[in-house]
Amino acid sequence: MFLDKVVRPERVLNIHFYMPPKQNAVDVMSCGKTDRDVIGFVLATLPRFGLSPFEAHRESTGFIFNRIWAAVKRESLEVVAEGVSTPQDIDRMFQVNTGSAAGPFRMMDQVGLDVVLDIEEHYCAEHPEYPEGPRRLLRSYVQQGRLGAKSGAGFYDDYPHPTDQRIVS
Repeated sequence: MFLDKVVRPERVLNIHFYMPPKQNAVDVMSCGKTDRDVIGFVLATLPRFGLSPFEAHRESTGFIFNRIWAAVKRESLEVVAEGVSTPQDIDRMFQVNTGSAAGPFRMMDQVGLDVVLDIEEHYCAEHPEYPEGPRRLLRSYVQQGRLGAKSGAGFYDDYPHPTDQRIVS
């Protein structure tokens, strides 16, 4: 384990930045041994660089926002897996209700459905009570090669296929 090889584990902490970089929220979390003064210093210093730090008060897989976002993704996937709605309708409803530029399915396509599946598998290893439907739905897309924007198709089919993109010099 990484922490076992660190001489001063009280100076180690976890910081999680978001993509795209213009999103300035930052999760700050102890490694379990972090000195409180180190956390305080980081929380006080990050705003000077235009960042908004939020402390996870205990260790948490996924930090803070990603856990909340995972629940939104998982339930959106479950609604589609159950045949209740479509990715497109859920995205549109999400946009109307939150003012977001994109809904969960468009955002998952941008991340890559293979990556989303890996993340879901990781969460579900810790929480076996989570429903299987979201992972089953993701697996069906991944098995078809529909990985999202990077493959030209995912929940949406309107991405340029990677082989169609040309570098212009």
